[in-house]
Amino acid sequence: MSASSPSWARAVLQPPACDAWKEHMEGAAYQLASCIVLLGYMGGSGIFGSLYIFGLLAPGYFCYALWGWLSACGLDVFVWNMLLVLLCLLQLAHLAYRLRKDTIPPEFDLLYKTMYLPLQVPLEVYREIVKCCEEQVQPLARDQNYAVEGKTPIDRLSLLLSGRVRVSQDGQFLHYVFPYQFLDSPEWESLRPSEEGTFQVTLTAETDCSYVTWPRRRLYLLLRKDRYVARLFSSHLGYDISEKLYSLNEKLFAKFGLRFDIRLPSLYHVLGAGRFCSADVESSVQAGMNTHHTSLFSSKGNHPKMHPLIASCTYLVLNASSLLCMGENP
Repeated sequence: MSASSPSWARAVLQPPACDAWKEHMEGAAYQLASCIVLLGYMGGSGIFGSLYIFGLLAPGYFCYALWGWLSACGLDVFVWNMLLVLLCLLQLAHLAYRLRKDTIPPEFDLLYKTMYLPLQVPLEVYREIVKCCEEQVQPLARDQNYAVEGKTPIDRLSLLLSGRVRVSQDGQFLHYVFPYQFLDSPEWESLRPSEEGTFQVTLTAETDCSYVTWPRRRLYLLLRKDRYVARLFSSHLGYDISEKLYSLNEKLFAKFGLRFDIRLPSLYHVLGAGRFCSADVESSVQAGMNTHHTSLFSSKGNHPKMHPLIASCTYLVLNASSLLCMGENP
């Protein structure tokens, strides 16, 4: 062992001098291989950078193998370079599989950029949400009903991707649902996980539409498992319901300038009256609560559960009506 050490040190520190340099350059295959390998090692990081690197290294090593077979006439040169070509091809296949696995459909990619990317939602979390709806986009033809009042069960949560949907109750138009708004957020919030109910409004497509839908049971399991996703859906649903309330309040005006929400319980029954006081409004609200007139109320139990947004709006309406009645009847 000690006798061989000086020979290795001598070979490294004092290499044998070349007797003579070759008078001719290597062939075109060797020069081309060197250029391709040089370009290949200029790739960046990440999956696309790896695709670039191995995509150039594979033909570069193949050119080296051709040079070893045709010019250098070395079997070891040919075998080693062909082995490197095979490893590069295997790595490219693995990268292509990862890229295809991580790719989401164009509709869901646009949905992510519109709703989730502004909130800096990680792509891994978004994939779990997409997986819950099985990455399927449902069509809704023109004049086709998504839900029928009093008949369609509340067993899913859907988000409109394209088109426009009309919402009506008792044949009266309420509001529209536009892209990237939930179709049934009030109905979803009106029920507890253990409760069942039916739609209190009719949703009809005015144009050809498309939407994604999450089955109720699967979505509840996801929300129970991941608290971050639960908070995310809670914020989206709350914002969506508030937008619907604001759009509904634009529909009707009282004679003295108050705006009412026609999905509040039975308030639109008193809008035609010339004079009314807070007691009338309060009795109308109580009557609506007893008859479950709106889809934003729970249909279970002896005491209907009012959504917090509706409770706040009702409180403001009652206070405003009381002040107006006091002004008219000093």
